[in-house]
Amino acid sequence: MATHDSTAAGRQPDPTRITLIRHGESNVTVGRIIGGHRTCSGLSELGRRQSVRLAARLDETQEIDADVLLSSHFARAIETADIIRPALGAVEVDAPWPEFGEHDPGPDIDGTTFEAYVERFGTPDWNGDPTVEIFPGGETTADFHARVGRALDRVIETYTGRHVVVACHGGVVDAVFRSVVGVPSTGGFVLNTLNTSLTEFRAPGADGAWRVVRYNDAAHLAGLPEATERSAR
Repeated sequence: MATHDSTAAGRQPDPTRITLIRHGESNVTVGRIIGGHRTCSGLSELGRRQSVRLAARLDETQEIDADVLLSSHFARAIETADIIRPALGAVEVDAPWPEFGEHDPGPDIDGTTFEAYVERFGTPDWNGDPTVEIFPGGETTADFHARVGRALDRVIETYTGRHVVVACHGGVVDAVFRSVVGVPSTGGFVLNTLNTSLTEFRAPGADGAWRVVRYNDAAHLAGLPEATERSAR
């Protein structure tokens, strides 16, 4: 585990390092369900295999000298964090952090199939406007990104100079990436963050600049299926 001495005379604290890990494939993804934190049922069989692959990689390479392991409050993120935790050594666990949860569809939509959602509300037509309520009663994209931004600020304040690993979600990775590079919450590009991939940032140091160390590093998934095959309807 990394150690940091921010009290040394004349030395600034090391920049905080944040590694985001998207959870393994989830049961709700396989079932085409809008699975918020209320109805998430954890990882699929493939999702567990992906997480075990990542744990084996981290145990072998020791490439992440983590100080702290966080996760969102979704079952799929918690399960992913539990699988990789032994590979991180004597890491401090601080979980769950609901602020790092995926975009909340709200209680009325949570657990609804995508098919039922479209039948009820039609195909979303939001034209990239982050203030549009895609999920009636849930978060807007603007609300979601603001929440993740607050979580990012709290991590930096709480764990200054340490390496924090967060088991989270594709939407969270997108929100943090956009915040770090200073672009709007929608439009411009699309990120395709793979399950159990590693995305690493370094918080601003003396020069005031964020650094994107790596994005979507999923080398450990080589040879695995891209997704669970769904039954034909």
